[in-house]
Formats: sequence, structure tokens, C-alpha cells
Amino acid sequence: MLILLQQQTNIANEAEKSLDLVKDSVQDHYDKLLSHLPSLIVGLLIIILGSLLAKIITGIYQKRFLNKANDPLMAKFLSRTVQLILFLISAMLALEVAGLSSVAGAILGAAGGAALILGFAFQDIGKNFLAGIILAFNRPFNINDSIQIDSHFGSVQAMNFRYTHIKTSDGRDIFIPNSDVLTKPVENYTIDGFYRMDFIVGIGYEDDIDQAKDIIQKILDEHPNVMKTATHKSFVIEDELAASAVNLKVLFWVATKDYKVASNVLRGRIIREVKNQLVAANINLPADIRELKLYGTEKNFAIKIDQDARNS
Repeated sequence: MLILLQQQTNIANEAEKSLDLVKDSVQDHYDKLLSHLPSLIVGLLIIILGSLLAKIITGIYQKRFLNKANDPLMAKFLSRTVQLILFLISAMLALEVAGLSSVAGAILGAAGGAALILGFAFQDIGKNFLAGIILAFNRPFNINDSIQIDSHFGSVQAMNFRYTHIKTSDGRDIFIPNSDVLTKPVENYTIDGFYRMDFIVGIGYEDDIDQAKDIIQKILDEHPNVMKTATHKSFVIEDELAASAVNLKVLFWVATKDYKVASNVLRGRIIREVKNQLVAANINLPADIRELKLYGTEKNFAIKIDQDARNS
């Protein structure tokens, strides 16, 4: 019985010693936290102020980049790069002030190894990022240009580190990875602000081709939105002897950045004017000849010809 009491006493003493060690350890960490608390608060303030300062400086530099380069995409890209660098500097400074310089060194060391691992794990993201850097300094388009990449056509809205944002004429937003933009053919319809439009108009075989061409050419020459320069001339040519008409091809240049809307509206107005003036000059615009086949028992059928249809 005496031995059992002695064992219980020893267990109680050991438990009390362990509890005292835990209390001392907690108290020690608490004291260290209190001693480092001002440094931690200062470090946190440095990160907050550094982030705010980075935004302010970024806004200033973005305006300067835009004024000097007149390139919104590059200005936005460079300003974001400056913001990221300033944030990293403020974060490292905050760790140093907080007495966590060893943590900062460990983070930098781990970042190197992590970059290698993540490079294999996220190859596509890495390719898009590098492509974004290249495109920031050398690319075949700018904001509001109308471009086509593969089957995607639209107006350039923005570009960041990973993708290029274009908006289609029907309002859809498409985000194309920068690696595709860099490696695939890019068709830019408005890089210089000029675009050539065309359409076909068919006149009757019995009509005067030169007269029809003169009428159409006059419309193009007098239209205020059709370009009339040495390098951007409008003209009308004989395109094809079709089954029911002589097809004339009308070609003209427009000065517009809005390829899909403004230029097509102008094209439609010119087509309407051409149609009205050709009809007014009694030039036929024949419809396609169609062959009709009737299947049945009837051998004879009546056809009514309206003599006034041609003049209606």
C-alpha cells in the first residue's frame, strides 16, 4: 500500500513539473511576442503603406508611360510590373523590420526551388506570362484594333500577363492566351485605320457597261466617307460573266477603326445608292435565272407575263 502511494505521488510530481514546463514555455513565447509586437505592428504598417504607395506611384507612372509612348497596353503592363516590384520590396522590408530576416531569406530560398517545380507544373501559365512580356514591347495590334486570331474576331479591349481580351461585334468577350497570340497568325484589319470594302452588282447583258461603271464611280467619288488618296483609290471593274448578268465588282477604301459596324454601315449605304441610281438610269439588275422542273401528269400549263413588271 505504501509503495502504491509513493508511485501516485511521483506521478503527480511529474505531471506538475510537465505542467510547469508548459506554462513556462507559453509564458516565454508570450513574452517574446510582446517584445516583438511593436516590430510586427510596424512591419504590418509598412506592408499596408507600401501597397498604398505602390498604387499611387503606379497611377503616376501609368500616365507618364501613356503620355510618352501613347500605348495603353504597354503603359498598363509596365505600371503593373512597377506595382509588383514595389510590393515585394515593401514586404521584404516589413519582414526585416519585424525581425524576421531569416524568414525572408528562407522565403527567397524556397522561391527558387518552388519556381522550378511550378515551372513544370504550370508550363502553360509560364508560357502565357513570358508571351505577355514579349507582347508588351512588340505586338501587331493596339487598343481598339480589329483583329482575328484563328476563328476569333473582335476589337482589342485589354492585355495582361496571361491573356488578351477582345470583344466581338455581337458583344461576346473572348480571352485568348498570350502564347496563342504570340505564335499564331494575327490578322489586323485596322492597324493603319484603313480598310478596303467591296461588293458585287450585276447588270443586264443588254445594258451599257461603261455607263453603269460611270454611275457607280461617281457615287464613290462624291461620297464624303470614301477615301480618295493616291494609295487608297476606289474603282469598278468587270468581275464575271454570270448566267443572267454581267457582274461588276465595286472596291473602295474607308478610314475607320470600327471595322465591323461603321464600315459595314457605310457599305450598305453605298449599295443602296448604287441600286437606286442604276434603276433610275433604266439599267437592269436581273435576278438569277432559275430552271423549274414540274413533276406530274399535266403536259400543258399557262404562264402569265406582266409587261409592266420591268418598269415597276
